[in-house]
Amino acid sequence: MIPAQWICRRCITALARPLNRSFIRFASTTATNSLPPALLDRARSIAREHDQLAAVLESNFDTKTAKRVGELSRVAAALKEWDAAQSSIAELTALLESKDAKDEELEQLAREELSSTYLSLEPLATALSVSLTPRDPFADMPCMLEIRPGPGGAEGRLFADAVFRMYRLYCTRVGLRTQVVKYEVAEGSDSGGANESPLQEAVLEIQDVGAYDRFRGEAGMHRVQRIPSTEKNGRTHTSAVAVWVLPSFPEESTSEIDTNDPESIFYVNPSEVREDRLRASGAGGQHVNKTESAIRLTHEPTGITVSMQDSRSQHTNRKNAWSLLQSRIAQKRREERDEAAWALRNSVLSKDKITRGDKIRTYNYSQDRCSDHRTGLDVHNLPDVLAGGETLDKIMTSTKEWLIQRDIQALAAEEEAKATAATASSKDAKKAKR
Repeated sequence: MIPAQWICRRCITALARPLNRSFIRFASTTATNSLPPALLDRARSIAREHDQLAAVLESNFDTKTAKRVGELSRVAAALKEWDAAQSSIAELTALLESKDAKDEELEQLAREELSSTYLSLEPLATALSVSLTPRDPFADMPCMLEIRPGPGGAEGRLFADAVFRMYRLYCTRVGLRTQVVKYEVAEGSDSGGANESPLQEAVLEIQDVGAYDRFRGEAGMHRVQRIPSTEKNGRTHTSAVAVWVLPSFPEESTSEIDTNDPESIFYVNPSEVREDRLRASGAGGQHVNKTESAIRLTHEPTGITVSMQDSRSQHTNRKNAWSLLQSRIAQKRREERDEAAWALRNSVLSKDKITRGDKIRTYNYSQDRCSDHRTGLDVHNLPDVLAGGETLDKIMTSTKEWLIQRDIQALAAEEEAKATAATASSKDAKKAKR
């Protein structure tokens, strides 16, 4: 009989352990710090204000306080979910690190739960950041799409009609209510090969609530690269179309959008508007140059002018002209109001700020491609884009996500600038005391 080989007790203990020990992922600084500290501090400050006002409401109801609580509740709810995820990560990590956790089934469940919680951190951080960004004052309003040809001559006018039809077909497909407020074709110009009219200017009103938020990313210069039907040498021409997205005012004013409140950016003083009655021009039979149905409104303080002659009714033209004038003035005031905020954010966002001269998108016919220059997204199937199809949906969705990220970046820069300024002033105060 051969004697057994001697093995020390330490080796026996090591061999008894399972060889495939599961890797335990512990909380990392990258995951927990995916939200900028300045934004997290602001969220906690807002949540504290929410809780204090909510406690006041329980004993003494006040409409103004209730409205403020409603405004802050979005941030408070998002922060609560974020904190719950962080707390869950801490508890699960502690459980897996514990020496008493010998139940393999429990350990496996905890590991899976920890993994799924980590995956939820990024969307929770985005949701919290979005809740902190100031909501656009026009976000819940209907909107007007104002389309005009840019550089490119006749080809620009033809493509302007293509863009107008693209948005109209898109609204029809998704079930949005529209109204053509203005549609002017250039006189003496030939139509294009794709049943395109030489559009001089068009205004499409989208009447559903929230349309402004859906379409606000479409504002800017839309560039087209294609071979015109009149081109004999096969050369590609480049032209552009300008699109403005303006808020449209409902006929019945609300307390938040009161066109009769002089303190509101939506208010237009009738005494500052000059009205001129003109005779209609263009095709129209006996009606043209017979009656003064066309209306031109001029806002004298800003010089903004709107003319309307689409209807034979002077009353209808005046009503549509006033609506468009209010939209343009409100947009101008909003831009002036935001200019101070842009100055603070300029160091971070100077290259990303969109102006009316920016080319935001290119439609290349020969390559069957549509490229958004802000998001970097390239999509093919250009006919589906111009038909307002699902490919256009994809572009608009990516643009909206880009706008959200831009707003978050701007907010973070603003909060960090405030924190830096506060730190600097605190240091100066300490030096002054010394």
